[in-house]
Amino acid sequence: MTSQTQGIHQLLQAEKRAKDKLEEANRRKGKRLKQAKEEAVVEIDQYRMQRDKEFRLKQSKTMGSQSNLSDEMEEQTLGKIQELNGHYNKCMESVMKQLLSMVCDMKPEIHVNYRATE
Repeated sequence: MTSQTQGIHQLLQAEKRAKDKLEEANRRKGKRLKQAKEEAVVEIDQYRMQRDKEFRLKQSKTMGSQSNLSDEMEEQTLGKIQELNGHYNKCMESVMKQLLSMVCDMKPEIHVNYRATE
């Protein structure tokens, strides 16, 4: 009987060692999963920062060219306004003289389509 008790005792010890090994394996697995998750978060953050940097670079290039285009359009507009103001100032007096002469110097005439009825 002693040998049976001893055999049962050995089986219980073996079972306990196996259970301890399983628990240790599960702890290592959990620890490794946690570590892998942290590494993935770091990698994702690095990738996100890289893509954000590329986006900002492209955006600055695009916005820079748009601002240059906007500045150029503004410059052209101001030039055109100055040109039109110059033409206005140059021609204003002669146009006013023509307008005043047409209004003030009236020459009454009979219209060509008028028929005298008698």
